[in-house]
Amino acid sequence: MQENRPFVLTVAGFDPSGGAGVLADAKTFEQHRVYGFAINTGNTIQTEKEFFEMQWTDLAFVLKSLDKLFENYPIKAVKIGIVPSLDYLKQIVFAIKRLSPKTKIVWDTVLKSTTAFDFLNIENQAVLKEILEKTDLITPNYNEIRKLFSDFDTLSNTLHLGSEGILLKGGHQPDEIGVDYLYLGNEIFKLLPKSTLVFEKHGSGCVLSSAITANLALGQNLKTACINAKNYIETYLQSNPTPLGYHHV
Repeated sequence: MQENRPFVLTVAGFDPSGGAGVLADAKTFEQHRVYGFAINTGNTIQTEKEFFEMQWTDLAFVLKSLDKLFENYPIKAVKIGIVPSLDYLKQIVFAIKRLSPKTKIVWDTVLKSTTAFDFLNIENQAVLKEILEKTDLITPNYNEIRKLFSDFDTLSNTLHLGSEGILLKGGHQPDEIGVDYLYLGNEIFKLLPKSTLVFEKHGSGCVLSSAITANLALGQNLKTACINAKNYIETYLQSNPTPLGYHHV
C-alpha cells in the first residue's frame, strides 16, 4: 500500500456484472491512484441488461462497518450509491459526519437503475433537506432532479437546494446531449462534452460519481473534480461499443 494514496470509501450496492456499484467504484478508484474501501448497501442479481432481485443490507451492519473503517483510516471522501430509504441514507450521512466532519460526501442520487428497477422514493422533503445540508455534491440526471425537487427550474440563476454542489448530468437530456450543469451556490457552470460520439454504458453514473470522489480526495476543488471526472467518463464511454466499459485514464 502506498502511503501517499488518500483513502476513499464507496457505500453502495453490489452489481455482479461489475458495471455499476462497488465493483465499478473500486475500478475507478484504482485508476485514479487512491486507495478504495467499500461497504455494501445491498446485493443484486443482475446483468448489464436486466435486473432480477435486490437484497438490502441491514442498516446496523452498515453503520458498524463505518465505525470500524473510520476508527482505523483517515478517509478523505465517501461516495454513496443505492439505498432503500431516505432514513437509511440519513443515518449513513450523519454517521460519516460524526466520525469525520471534514470528510467529503458525494451522493449519487440513484432512484432507478438503468434496467428500470426502482431503488428509492423521495417520501420526506424535510429529511431530504437534512441530508443535503451535510453533502458536498449530488449527481442527479434530469429525471432524478425533478423527482428530488418538484419545482426545479433549469434556468434559475439562484438555485440553492441545500447541497453545497449539484452536478446535473446531461446524458438523459435530448436537447443538450452530454452537457452537464454544475451548480455551486449561486454560480452555474456549463460543462461541455469533448465528443457526443459515445456508447451508452451500464453504471456510467456510478463511475462518474466515484471519479469525482477520488478527485476530491486528491485535493481538487468541486469544479475541477467534476471537470476531470467528466473527461474520465467520456473516455470510459468511448472504450468499446458494449454496455460494459473498460477503465483507463
